[in-house]
Amino acid sequence: MPRTRSVPPPQPLPAREILAINLRRHRTERNWTQEDLAAYSGLDRSFIAHVERQARNISLDNLEKLAIALDVPIARLLDY
Repeated sequence: MPRTRSVPPPQPLPAREILAINLRRHRTERNWTQEDLAAYSGLDRSFIAHVERQARNISLDNLEKLAIALDVPIARLLDY
């Protein structure tokens, strides 16, 4: 019987990338700029930009602020 190579399962996206994708999607669905999201969340616009570029780690407190501003459950920002 011939041997078949097993193909490793695809690796999930890193959490920072998932967050960046979802954050940008929810923000653009509302036609908000990064400045708009910053104003609604109480966070700095440059911080929003860093999160969307995956350049900053984010605390749970700030994740919660973004979720509240976007009116979505926190889990939705991390949903793959």
